[in-house]
Parts: sequence; structure tokens; C-alpha cells
Amino acid sequence: MTEHLPEADHTWEYVGYEPGRERLREALCTLGNGYMATRGAAPECTADTVHYPGTYAAGCYNRLTSSVAGRQVENEDMVNLPNWLPLRFRMHSPQGDTPWFTPDSAALREHRQRLDLRTGVLERTLTYELDGRTLAVRQLRLVHMGEPHLAALRTEFTAKGGWSGDIEVEAALDGSVTNSGVARYQQLNGRHLIHVNTGADTSDTMWLRCRTSTSDIRIGLAARTTADTGAVHTGTAHEPLRAVQLMRLHLSAAGGTCAVEKVVALYTSHDPAISDPLHAAIDAVGRAPAFADLTESHAAAWSQLWQRADLDVPGDAGAILRLHLFHVLQTLSPHTAELDVGVPARGLHGEAYRGHVFWDELFVLPYLNLHLPEVSRALLLYRHRRLPRALDAARDAGRRGAMYPWQSGSDGREETQQLHLNPRSGHWLPDHSNLQHHVGLAIAYNVWKYCEASGDSEFLHTKGAEMLTQIARFWADSATYDDATGRYRILGVLGPDEYHDSYPGSPAPGLDDNAYTNVCAAWVLARALHTLEELPPPRRAELCERTGLDATELALWDDVSRKLRVPFHDGVISQFDGFGELLELDWAAYRAQYGDIRRLDRILEAEGDTVNRYQASKQADVLMLGYLFSPPELAGVFHRLGYELDDETWHRTVDYYLHRTSHGSTLSGLVHGWVLARVRWEEAWTYVQEALEGDVADLQGGTTEEGIHLGAMAGTIDLVQRGLTGLEARNGALWLDPVPSPRFTEYGFSIRYQGHWGIQLRVQPLRLEIRVPPSDMPPIDVRLRDRALSVEPGGSAVLPLPEA
Repeated sequence: MTEHLPEADHTWEYVGYEPGRERLREALCTLGNGYMATRGAAPECTADTVHYPGTYAAGCYNRLTSSVAGRQVENEDMVNLPNWLPLRFRMHSPQGDTPWFTPDSAALREHRQRLDLRTGVLERTLTYELDGRTLAVRQLRLVHMGEPHLAALRTEFTAKGGWSGDIEVEAALDGSVTNSGVARYQQLNGRHLIHVNTGADTSDTMWLRCRTSTSDIRIGLAARTTADTGAVHTGTAHEPLRAVQLMRLHLSAAGGTCAVEKVVALYTSHDPAISDPLHAAIDAVGRAPAFADLTESHAAAWSQLWQRADLDVPGDAGAILRLHLFHVLQTLSPHTAELDVGVPARGLHGEAYRGHVFWDELFVLPYLNLHLPEVSRALLLYRHRRLPRALDAARDAGRRGAMYPWQSGSDGREETQQLHLNPRSGHWLPDHSNLQHHVGLAIAYNVWKYCEASGDSEFLHTKGAEMLTQIARFWADSATYDDATGRYRILGVLGPDEYHDSYPGSPAPGLDDNAYTNVCAAWVLARALHTLEELPPPRRAELCERTGLDATELALWDDVSRKLRVPFHDGVISQFDGFGELLELDWAAYRAQYGDIRRLDRILEAEGDTVNRYQASKQADVLMLGYLFSPPELAGVFHRLGYELDDETWHRTVDYYLHRTSHGSTLSGLVHGWVLARVRWEEAWTYVQEALEGDVADLQGGTTEEGIHLGAMAGTIDLVQRGLTGLEARNGALWLDPVPSPRFTEYGFSIRYQGHWGIQLRVQPLRLEIRVPPSDMPPIDVRLRDRALSVEPGGSAVLPLPEA
């Protein structure tokens, strides 16, 4: 199997058929439009150890109970919906006993898969030889970016080598699918679809309807299957869980091509402005144009989207960044703005993490804020709609304010699993990751950054202020004053690291004074206070009256924001209190024994040990502070807390954790590359490469096939957009602080900023150019370390840069 990029920024291609990597291809060749997505599986294949077809609709969840390790465990999953792809073919024989062609058939002579990122079309070409006859097959597939309920598949058959004859084609809609795409979940109940019915509307249109078993989401799927003139529809062969259409095509020795087109519509009862999903689906396929017209309108929708979101980076890095951006836009498109959905950590590309929403929006929204702010707003509205549930969760835990769940799904309750499987040892272990309450800090951070980039004061003054104040209230109430130190402490939480969930030998989970959590909590408290001060007086009075905020509580917030404890040891910031007292790990010995030690926690547990005993992190924890805040901002937060964070201390801290992190998350390389980019670029490039290749090379060892890592993909794009340029929307201005990069010497992109569309930024050796399109908007204030300027609409500015 080879991968290459014939037009580096436009296509992604696989040549040959390699069963062991087929599921990885399927994930990376997924097509979607923000409403739904379908994995790049071969239409002639069903789910097995090699292939896994899957179609997912954003926000479509169902809850099931399973028996695990003697316990009844409830899990909510993003549902694998009925498979619309099935289309298989074979040589016709009167007896009907000719085998169906599949990619693993001995008759296969050529297999090629090409994803056109510019138009969002997946092309497959195959050649089969059987009994001296050569059959060439070409397939084109799309999930329509303009019409979110439509998808289509065109299959072209050509007889090669001078033979003529008939082939049989079976097209189907398959409702027998289950959620079984993740090996670790095989012991869990995965049958989410019930009451599956099939039928036909017309001679060329079949349908399938079903519903989810507990969330009671009704699903309607219809397919119109047509063929070139001369094809014979031989009827239907519906099965209890599959709608099936059969046809026979005649291929001539002259080498003419005969094509079958399958146009599909998918609706659910979550969709607005419909009465019945099945009726809507049948009506939609009846009105849908032919494949050529669908392709044209689909490509036009993608063209418009690329104009708003494109990134111009040359070379291999640019090719991977374009693929990353393609998958981000397929998961979170303009259609997302109309949905009640969050950011699924693994996209709509597979079933890992059960389709749940974690903190990955922290890595995704900074990009969207400057390109598709309406999508950012919708994703924040998902959090606001679940604010009442977060208030209830805090109250149930004996806290005030809002405690958002680490894992969220349909309704905002905590979806974190009670047990997780270590596949290395086969043990089911208690899962305490629900103590990662810092997810609320990420939500607050995103509210603030969205409003600064978009200028959406209406959102900030209403829903944004409500979330900020309730999240701030939770952290102020979670802080405990320590008379001995004169500081506040936050006890019993987990940080982003995830390896450490308790102190060695402690029967209770949780850690004290996680530095990332405490510093971010101080920042959120300060931002909430600032927001309240800036609210129009009537709105401030209204909010205080509704929430019971008073001067005494606000004074506490201010005090906590200035006196939260940040632990240090040996001149570096401690990941949490006591981290420096843990044992040192023999990293060289473990690498020599195991090679890949990214999941060091699983290795140690299988040995009967625990990572809780060691100074070892899964991913960036303390260093996340350098990802979220520019150096001046971070120093400012520490100064407010009464600590002086100078460059020497920060660089020493960076070095300390570089040598104690296993990078068991795709986000880790991204954050380390981001932080190092400003101090040691060549070292940073090692981590940037790992972030770029994390999914395309499946560096985490079989995880990408279960779904792409959306946060890491978006983060690599944002590394160019904000990390290298130092771009920030802050205090009513665009701040720029470019870092010289020998690996990225020339690149460009456009952004939206506070109502300005299409602001162009281009970095070249020793210069940065900014162009503002003509409009009736006010000028843009641009700030650099040593100067400030104003760029009028229709104007531009060229800024000199230092040498690399």
C-alpha cells in the first residue's frame, strides 16, 4: 500500500489493497457535511475484522445497559445508523451462483482510492479478472455539503478485453448494523436500532425506517437506484432488516460504460420542519436531481466553504493540514449552526469515545472563531442549553454554580464510563476521569475568546455571562482557604494529564492543587468579574437578581482569583501538590523493553504497578498554560496570583515536563510543539511533525480507525493560524507576534474578525502582510510588541519580521 499526493493540496490517494489498514483508510476517507458523515468503506463489504461501514448523524445518541465485570453499566453512544452504501455486483449466471466481487477476491487486479479534498468526492477504481474477462469499476461518492440530508453513489462498469455479457447488481439499505467498531467495547451492548421496516415506494425507490431503542429517535432512509438505458430491474428482495433492489446490466464488447446511480436521503425525528422522517426522505430522493447535477452543486458548496476557510501552506505539511481542515469542516460545517450538538472528540468518523463531547472544543473553537463564528456560537449554545443540568450536578455534589460533565452527550448528564478496559491486561478498572472538572474552564475560555474574535456582545451579555458567572461561582465555592499558607486550595480533582487519578496508596481518587486547574480558575474568576463590570447596568441587575449574586460573593471571587495556590518544586511549576515527591521512572528501560510507551499507564497496570507512583504524564498538563495564554498573558495571571513567572522559570518548567511525558494523546505533541515554537524551533518541529502525522500515520497504534482525533487536527491548523503568527483577538485589537520558522517560511490564510470578512494574512521571509477588504466597517487596530497601527477597509500593511 502506498500513499501519495499527486496534487499536494487537493487530493489524498491510496494505491493497492491492504486489509490490515483498510479501517484506517475508511476513517480518513470519511465524507460528511456537519449533519451526517459516512466512513469510506467499500459499498460491497459488510462489517467484519477488515471493514467497518458506519454512518452517523450529529447529536443522534442512544442509551443501553450492559453487564460488565459483574456490574450493570449504562452507556450512551452516538448511534451507527442504517448503512446506505451497500451495492455489490457479480457476473451473471443462470444459476445465480457466481461469487460477488469483493476487494479481497483473488480476481482483484487493481485497487485505487482517491479523495478529492477540493470537491469532497471519493473515487474508487477497481479492476477484476475472472475466467478471462476483465471488469473495470469506477465509483464516485459524495455526502452533499449543500443539501445536508442527501448522499449519492455512482458506480460505472466497463467490459475490457473484448467480451460482452451481463452483470448482476444488488443495492440495499441495511438496518442490521450495530455499534461494534471499537474492539474495547465488544462486551457492551451495541444494538441500538429497533422496529426496522423496509419497503418500496416506486420501482426505483426503496426505503427503511427504524428507531433507537431508548432515546426513541425515528429514522427514515430512502434510496433511488437507477441505471443507464438498457438495464433491467429484476425486482426487489426485501429482507426483515434490509431493503434490497436487484438489477441486471448488459455490458458490450465495444467497451461502453454502464452506470448505476444510488441517491439517498436520511432524516431523523430530531430534524425541524418535518412531520415524518420517512416521508421526508422519500420526498427528498424523489425530488433530487441526477448524480451529475448533485456533484456540481456539491462542489459549488465546497468551493464557497474553502473560500472562507482555506489555508495556504506549501509542501507535505500543507497537504496534511489541508486533510485535517477537510475533516474539521466535514464535522463542523455551516449546517452545524442549525443543530444542537457539541464537538465530538472523534468527529463523525467512528465510535471511539462513544461520540461524546469532551474538552476538545478548546482546540477547535479558536480556529472556528476566525472563520465560522456562527458555528462557534452554536457549539457554545449546546453548552448553554445544558447549563441547568450543570447547575444540578454541582448542587448534587454539594457545590454552587455549574459543574459541567467531563463527557457529555445528548442531555448534559455525566457520560463518563464507570469502568474502562485495559486491553493489555484484560482488566476492567474504575474510571475517575469524571473528576476532570476543568472542562468547565475550557467552556468559559471559549466563551470569552469567541466574543473577543466575533464582537458578539449580545451573546456575551446574555448567555455568555450566564455561563461565565456560574462556572466562576463553582470554582470559588470549590476553593478551600488554608490558614497555614494564606492561600486557597482546590482539592480532589484531576488535571489534563489523566494518568494520575489519586495519590499512591490513597483509597480516594483525586489530586490537590492541579496547577493548570488553579491558574485557569483564577483567570476565569477575573474574566467573570470583568464581564459583570462591563454589563449594561439593567442587564447586570437582572443577572444578579436571577442568580443571587451579591457584593459579598463577588468580593470572594476577587480574593480567590488573587490567592489560589500554585505549587512549585525544584524551581518548576508542580503539576499538582506532591508531584515532585513521586518516584522517577526509568524511561530508557521502559522504552528499551516496550518500544512504544505512549500508554505507559496500561503497561504499568499490566505489570501490577501504577503510574500514580511516578513523575510521568500522559500529555501536556502544566504546559497547557503555555498553549492557552501568550507569555505576557500568562505572566499577568501569575502576577495577579502573587507569583512572578519569569522566562527562566517557564523554560525550566518546559524542559522538566518534556522529559517526563509519554505523549499518550494526540494533543500532547501539538501542545509541546506550540509551546516550544517560540524558544527552540528545531525541537518544536519534532512535536509538530508528530501532531501532523498522528492520524495519517496512526501513531497511537490502531486508534484512528475508530475515529479521527478532531482536536489535534484543528489544533495543527491553529498552530499555523495563531501559534506561528502570535495572532490574538484581545482588547478590541488584533495582536500579532510572529515567530520565525525555518519550516514554515511562507504561508497565508484569511479570517473573519468582528464583522470584517476575508482579512488576508500572508507571512513571507522577513515580512508579514495584512489586507483588509473594502467595506463600511471601521478600521482594524493591529498591535505588535513594539508598535500599533490601524488598517482601513480596502487598505493593507506590510510589517517587517526578524530573521529566523
